[in-house]
Amino acid sequence: MDWFTESDVWLGRLVFQRMLAVLYLVAFVAAARQFRALMGERGMTPVPDFLRRAPFRKAPSVFHWRYSDRFFALWSWAGALLAAAMAAGAADAVPLGVAMAMWAVLWAMYLSIVNVGQTWYSFGWESLLLETGFLAVFLGNDDTGPPVLVMWLLRWLLFRVEFGAGLIKMRGDRCWRDLTCLYYHHETQPMPGPLSWFFHRLPKPLHRVETAANHFAQLVLPVLLFTPQPVATWAALGIAVTQLWLVLSGNFAWLNWLTVALALSAVDVSWLTGTPASAAAAPPVWFAVPTVAVTAFVAYRSYRPVRNLLSRQQLMNTSFDPLHLVNSYGAFGSVTRVRREIVIEGTDSAVATPDTVWREYEFRGKPGGVRRLPRQFAPYHLRLDWLMWFAALSPGYARSWFGPFVERLLENDPDTLRLLRHNPFPDAPPALVRARLFQYRFTTWRELRETGAWWHRTELRDFLPPTKAVPRGTR
Repeated sequence: MDWFTESDVWLGRLVFQRMLAVLYLVAFVAAARQFRALMGERGMTPVPDFLRRAPFRKAPSVFHWRYSDRFFALWSWAGALLAAAMAAGAADAVPLGVAMAMWAVLWAMYLSIVNVGQTWYSFGWESLLLETGFLAVFLGNDDTGPPVLVMWLLRWLLFRVEFGAGLIKMRGDRCWRDLTCLYYHHETQPMPGPLSWFFHRLPKPLHRVETAANHFAQLVLPVLLFTPQPVATWAALGIAVTQLWLVLSGNFAWLNWLTVALALSAVDVSWLTGTPASAAAAPPVWFAVPTVAVTAFVAYRSYRPVRNLLSRQQLMNTSFDPLHLVNSYGAFGSVTRVRREIVIEGTDSAVATPDTVWREYEFRGKPGGVRRLPRQFAPYHLRLDWLMWFAALSPGYARSWFGPFVERLLENDPDTLRLLRHNPFPDAPPALVRARLFQYRFTTWRELRETGAWWHRTELRDFLPPTKAVPRGTR
């Protein structure tokens, strides 16, 4: 069984496992803190309503057996506690079989949340976390060396993430081919970060260099992951560096950090230190057999992702089964040129007139007040803020949840208000709520010096006319 383990990537496995556990922790904490308003029993898209429509075979989840807000909260916090233990090294302090069971439990617990998450959990990084977490079950612990087959499966996953993103760009918006997409992207991305204004204000030739470097990182470096060392290690480190650049320039939940973790798993420490790794412990047969079986399973299930990569109608961030095991990835095939934002306001006045004073609700992450510098939240995921960006692109994205969201603002629902940065009606609910659509752009250097504003905004039209609360018994 000498072929089964790859001692030179022991450090890559260690770093990968710790990072994955931390990202699981972030995901479970985000679920625990946000679910009541989004999909709790009185949420905008309640889980009980969804479960009545979705059979177990299409959305396997423990919540088919039982759902209550208290049970969901306990489930999420238990997942966070287990993830924290794994991040602290618990899996290396127990026998191999127990460690595998711990990783499997983390995967199953998060799968149960994703499969009832509806639109709030429709992002590609949910599937990426689940697929990565499934492979982690078969990575072993200190009782055995890193299994070479699973380490290669992690590279194969990293390849699909990066190469899929590269292909969908080259097949998509023309600005990726003429190297101009980053003239707009830093300004129009879903949730800018504190440095996004500065990235946007870089000279245009540097934006073209950024775009070209992105193509190299997503179309060339992934192929080099499968070449001999040390080329594969340098390719992996190059991917990690480009992902950290994305971390600095925006907020993409845990997508970039998980991609960094996958890249570091491919780093061969012996090429970096010049010291060969010590021989790994021989794996037990009961561990080797399922690991080989899982490798064969992933190879078989890779048919549809590969076909998607080769297709001219490439799909973005697609899962082909309800377990999210072997998926397709890719994002930003098109780049919006103009940023639109929905601004939500309320008033104490029972009737809206031209003289009505409206007060604005502030969100935690999405742009609102023009003098507020965007903040860094990633790897934490602000789900409502992200969906607000999609709603500004098209009302169709908000059909299932925007009306219930406004209803809860009209009730001063405490769970919903906890998702916001500022509630302008702390003492009593507003009488009316409205939503207006604005065009936002980053200010220039001169505008920033003169006004202190990071954004300039222009009203476009109403998104929702003034709306008052409807008694629940009449709905």
